[in-house]
Amino acid sequence: MNIEKYILAVVTTNPKRVPSGASVFVCENKEEMDYYATNLEAILDGIAHAITDEVYIIVKH
Repeated sequence: MNIEKYILAVVTTNPKRVPSGASVFVCENKEEMDYYATNLEAILDGIAHAITDEVYIIVKH
């Protein structure tokens, strides 16, 4: 199975801004959010995109 063009994960400091249906990682601050996004990029072989200052999405292109 090959997963492409999907949101693999969401990393946020504000869970109220994230819809259900994705794997969500809630962080305490911006530094922790950056750490999770960077590591999830490598683990999931995806790309992190900053949607807002509070939300990153990890996608597979």
